[in-house]
Amino acid sequence: MEAIKLGRKRSEEQRVVSLAIGEDERRTAHQLVRDTLRQAILTGQISGGERLVQAELAQQMRVSTTPVREALRDLAAEGLIRLDAHRGAIVHSPSQSELEEIYRLRQLLEPEIMERAIAHITDEQLEEATRILQRADQEEDPTTWIDLNRQFHRLFTRATHSTRLAAIVESLQDSATLYILVALTRGTRSTDEANAQHWQLLEAVRARDVQAARKVMLAHIHQTVDAQPDLPER
Repeated sequence: MEAIKLGRKRSEEQRVVSLAIGEDERRTAHQLVRDTLRQAILTGQISGGERLVQAELAQQMRVSTTPVREALRDLAAEGLIRLDAHRGAIVHSPSQSELEEIYRLRQLLEPEIMERAIAHITDEQLEEATRILQRADQEEDPTTWIDLNRQFHRLFTRATHSTRLAAIVESLQDSATLYILVALTRGTRSTDEANAQHWQLLEAVRARDVQAARKVMLAHIHQTVDAQPDLPER
C-alpha cells in the first residue's frame, strides 16, 4: 500500500492530508482515485470547502488527469463535491440544517410521487424495478449501489407523468446522496436495510396499495434521517 500526500494551502500554512491507494488489480485507476478521494472526504481527511485541483491530484496520485477527471465526475454525481466553472472541484460541506431541509421536503413530496406512480406505472417498469433490486442485493461497491438506488427511485418519479414534480423530487434525491453515503460509510445505515425497504415499496406498488406505498416511503425516508451521525450546523 502506497501513502499519497495531498497538499492543501490554508492561509500561509501547508496542511498535508495522507491518503492511501491500495494495490488492487480488480480496480481501474479511475476507481482507485474515486474510492480514495471518497474515503478521505467522508472520514474528514479532506474538509468541506476545500478545492481539488485535477493536475495536483494526478501528480500526487501518480496517474494521468483522465482518471482524476472521471473520478471527480463520479463524486459530483454522489454529491460529495460540486464542479464550479471558475474554481473547479469544491468539496461539499454537509450540515444538519441542509439534511433537515432536504428530507422535510422529501417527506412532503415523495408520498405523492408514490400515489401518482401507482396510477400510471407499467408492467415493464415494474419488471425493471425488480431487475434493479436484484442487482442491488448483490452489489457491494457504494458508488454502483448509489446509482442503482437512484435508478430505482427514478422509475417512480418518471412514472408520475408529472415532469415538474419529478424534476423537483429528483433534485432533492440527488442532494440526499451525500448523506446516504455518509451513513453507509460510517456504518449507521446499511444497504441491506435499504434494499429490504425497497422490496417492500415495490410490493406495495405491485399491489396498487397507495396507503401502504406512502407508509413505506415515509418510513424509508425517516430511517435515513435517523441513521445520520452528528453533523455540524451551517
